[in-house]
Amino acid sequence: MSSTLPITPSVAVTEQQRHAYLDFARDAVKSAAPVILSYFRSPLQVENKAGESGFDPVTLADREAEQSIREAINGRFPEHGIFGEEFGYQEGNGLTWVIDPIDGTRAFMMGQLHWGSLLALYDGEKPIVGVMYQPFTDELFSGDGSAAWYEQGSVQRPLATSNCQCLDRASLACTGTAWFSEQQRSKFKALSAATRLTKFGGDCYLFGLVAMGHTDLGVEAGLNPYDIQALIPIIEGAGGCVSTWEGGNPALGGQVVAAATPDLHDQAMAALNSG
Repeated sequence: MSSTLPITPSVAVTEQQRHAYLDFARDAVKSAAPVILSYFRSPLQVENKAGESGFDPVTLADREAEQSIREAINGRFPEHGIFGEEFGYQEGNGLTWVIDPIDGTRAFMMGQLHWGSLLALYDGEKPIVGVMYQPFTDELFSGDGSAAWYEQGSVQRPLATSNCQCLDRASLACTGTAWFSEQQRSKFKALSAATRLTKFGGDCYLFGLVAMGHTDLGVEAGLNPYDIQALIPIIEGAGGCVSTWEGGNPALGGQVVAAATPDLHDQAMAALNSG
């Protein structure tokens, strides 16, 4: 299997199909939850995928959860492709399910709560549905680019970003900058200095908080497609904006900025590219 996700002509889907895909995605990530929770806050064997060059942890929870989600996809949509962090790319009919079984493995292995399972459906150009599930807290974030929802237990409500319009009133979240290049750290420092508050840590969960309206900006670098695709329809469905730092398509990852409003997004982009 390939380790890269291609850009191809977008595949058209009907509104009815989109709803069905989103319902399936919600069920698929929930079905993997028992596997993940059986390992959480238990003794873990951690493998370093980066070898001598750094630290990129993976556990049996990551691999078994992705296998669970892949089995669900193959059982329901055998014609679709799959691209996952742990087992790579399986070509399909142009619609591709993009999986990060545990986004935030470092937090997971440390017993922290800012991690989640991510699943998106990619049409060749962009993700058209996305879900993020934190099984320990039973929080489900989902969206289709036009609307987004938050569920916990039997409670469901629409998601809406904040109405923050000004950078100097904005809260900014980032998982960390240790893996940023020197130039990226300089750009991020300029943005951070222009905001009211900067908080580190969060992985996928920080983008959920942007969609929920509690955080105004989420900025990352070095993302893979499976790190961001599920979050794009959620944030956009809640009223936010997501792009690369240069204003391009964020579907393949890289340097990503998510903002609560278009005006705030424009100001963040200007700050990131001021140097």
